[in-house]
Amino acid sequence: MTIKYHPNGLWFEKTGEADYRVGVSEKGQDDVGEVMFAELSAATGKLLKGEAIVNVEGAKAVTELTAPFDLHVKAVHEEIEDSPELLNSTDKKDNWLLEITDFSEEEFSSLKDEAFKE
Repeated sequence: MTIKYHPNGLWFEKTGEADYRVGVSEKGQDDVGEVMFAELSAATGKLLKGEAIVNVEGAKAVTELTAPFDLHVKAVHEEIEDSPELLNSTDKKDNWLLEITDFSEEEFSSLKDEAFKE
């Protein structure tokens, strides 16, 4: 599937015709350091641009990852709160945060094809 990146430390993977998965990119992992705590702010339903997806506490920083676009959340990876170390994984099956739908192709196309570096 196609994966694109946003500079705020998120990746977006197209998983179906109008379905996507959102997770923490390598840049996001590097910015925070080893994750020790995560609190999901997002719930299913509408998530507006700028609203918090997750609060993350890592070895380097405490940060809030926010929605770069208006999103419709259909699932939240709740296991993250009990096992925040999943966000340290490079495996996208582990470090995803949200499953979203109704995300416009135009917004998806505006994301970068390559991961952002420091």
